[in-house]
Amino acid sequence: MMADEQFTDSGFWNKIKLFSRQAGREVIERALWLYYAAQQPNTPKWAKSVIFGALAYFISPLDAIPDLTPLVGFTDDLGALAAALTMVTLYIDDEVKSLAADKLALWFGDKPTEPKV
Repeated sequence: MMADEQFTDSGFWNKIKLFSRQAGREVIERALWLYYAAQQPNTPKWAKSVIFGALAYFISPLDAIPDLTPLVGFTDDLGALAAALTMVTLYIDDEVKSLAADKLALWFGDKPTEPKV
């Protein structure tokens, strides 16, 4: 089964909803960057495959480090997201960052910070 077949919108949003505070702003921000980059029509198929692979790992209940483990549970997720971001950084544009910043401000209730890649 290919990564983009394992990824689902509903699985992504459910994971974000359940674990956003526990995962922290940094993990959620990167997940959103990837999610919104995958939605852009100019993102090539190979980049979407990389993105969907990382997001499928992010939403998977089977992690190298369980997400319920205090403090370190999302370390492996952040690593997978960071690796994907490195490969597809050209497709993380201002529009993608703006969409993610708006969602973060809504969920975390604070002003978005200047995004770092």
